[in-house]
Amino acid sequence: MTVMPQVAWLPDGRRLHLHHGPIDLIIEIWGDGRAEAYVAVVQRFETVLQELVDELPGLRQSADQEIVFEGQIAQKMQKAARVGLPDFVTPMMAVAGAVADEIANIIANVPGVARAYVNNGGDVALVLTEGETLRAKVIGNSAGVKVNAEDPIRGVATSGWSGRSLSLGIADAVTVLAHTAAEADVAATLIANHVDVPGHPAIKRAPANEVREDTDLGARLVTVDVAPMPAEDVEQALLRGVQYSEKLSQKMPLAGVYLYAQGQARCGLKFLS
Repeated sequence: MTVMPQVAWLPDGRRLHLHHGPIDLIIEIWGDGRAEAYVAVVQRFETVLQELVDELPGLRQSADQEIVFEGQIAQKMQKAARVGLPDFVTPMMAVAGAVADEIANIIANVPGVARAYVNNGGDVALVLTEGETLRAKVIGNSAGVKVNAEDPIRGVATSGWSGRSLSLGIADAVTVLAHTAAEADVAATLIANHVDVPGHPAIKRAPANEVREDTDLGARLVTVDVAPMPAEDVEQALLRGVQYSEKLSQKMPLAGVYLYAQGQARCGLKFLS
């Protein structure tokens, strides 16, 4: 039996919850076009998962492969992932952000929408019209980050070793602000991979395909546990992440990077106020 997309309002009556397979969206919309936008979102969501499944084998391959994808979301995933080359990166590293971007784009095209966000398991796409603002939550930063309509930011993503995605590093969380959620998704994943102290005895690793059968990482070693580490070792790991984020920002415009591990935090690139 085919599992159909699930659509439900959260108890507050303001946020819409869309769920289908691994896709889990929380959406909130403001403005006179709110009702129409929610209808458009539900209609678009009906086919999103199947579009990805149809091209899944190619999406799990390295982004350096010359594969022509048919779906708009798959194309956006591939474009975002290629910025991370020559590191190992697949379009699947952008999937959560790209899906959020697609739904946000549907919302943005409905007249009367003032602002909105699409949260796909922590990877968030923003919709902001003139004069509007939204505040993004950041792990390790209680104040969060305010994003204004004039800022070139429409994507916020977070990655870490203990989250729903596998990681090669030890960051509890790396949050990235970028032009799109797909770009932020890839950047957060790659930066989190570099927050690391290779060979440290406090870090337990295992082949990715033994941790999760459907991974696109193959037998690459991923972090499965991190014991408390000396503060200087954590600082070294965070510095590696900061240095990589600065290198990555030369290829992908990043508005802000915030790194957090074992109680220590660093800003790789300055956040907007």
